[in-house]
Amino acid sequence: MKVDGCNASCPLGDAMDRRDFLRDAMSGALLAMGALGAGAGRASAMTIAFARGTGTRTDKMYPIPAADGVVIDKDESVIIARFDGRVYAFSLACPHQNTALRWDKSNGRFQCPKHKSRYKPDGVFIDGRATRGMDRFAVKREGENLAVNLDALYRQNENPAEWAAAVIILSEK
Repeated sequence: MKVDGCNASCPLGDAMDRRDFLRDAMSGALLAMGALGAGAGRASAMTIAFARGTGTRTDKMYPIPAADGVVIDKDESVIIARFDGRVYAFSLACPHQNTALRWDKSNGRFQCPKHKSRYKPDGVFIDGRATRGMDRFAVKREGENLAVNLDALYRQNENPAEWAAAVIILSEK
């Protein structure tokens, strides 16, 4: 698309259409807002590890991470994330097309490598092709362990109350 007054050296170029412009502008605005947030620096310091849970499907046990970080159980497709005094258990699959999510340590967020949907450490959707937050499993605390019910998966748009409650609060922010 040719923009009035734009020539070959214009940074928009011919390839920039309205959808790309709006997406890039919104991404930039969200990134700027995120950079102003206090949690961004802490999220980028989160570590990543791999583990296997023990127990049954309705009580899969994982140690609660001692510090902010991400633990992935590839066998069960579960992500355990501790961030800002809270612990969550997420599905490893992106809500958009079930691609395995990755932890982007440099930016302190989860990201889908296929279509670039991005999520905060608490699973809240930031932007991309997905239309909701990361799916959360039902969790409960048992001593220093997190019991995850792999048969109780909550989608933010279908089970908003259960999704919001699927968290263990270790300490107030």
